[in-house]
Amino acid sequence: MKHPVALLGIAALGAAAVTCLVLADETAPPQSTAAVTLIGPTHFLQTDGGALFRAACQVCHMPDGQGGSGAASYPALTHDPRLAASEFPIVRVLHGSKGMPSFAAVLSDAQVAAVVSYVRTHFGNDYKDKKDKVTADQVRSLRTMGP
Repeated sequence: MKHPVALLGIAALGAAAVTCLVLADETAPPQSTAAVTLIGPTHFLQTDGGALFRAACQVCHMPDGQGGSGAASYPALTHDPRLAASEFPIVRVLHGSKGMPSFAAVLSDAQVAAVVSYVRTHFGNDYKDKKDKVTADQVRSLRTMGP
């Protein structure tokens, strides 16, 4: 039988906070690595790059892309030369890095392409050339590669 054992916490999925309740098998030993089930939203509904940025990214990277610091440090996205290679931000969004979580489970290939394209063409980043446009096919190929 499964029963609630702990309140996992508040996870920021964009501007909306989501409370996740952990369910564990009561026959599992304490402190075990038993599988858990998270109850809450499982994906973002936005499809526009700007809307996705506001829902998923600006909570850490700030509305102006300047990043921030405090309890943690969030890198600025403004004038970022690392964004010249579209693979860099795609892999970061899909697989996360350090304090940044992976969004692979909550964003489709098209959504990742949209938000990465948005960041690469805003905040002083000027990667607007047609050959630089990120596609869902490009995201799909990098999704399977891993971090």
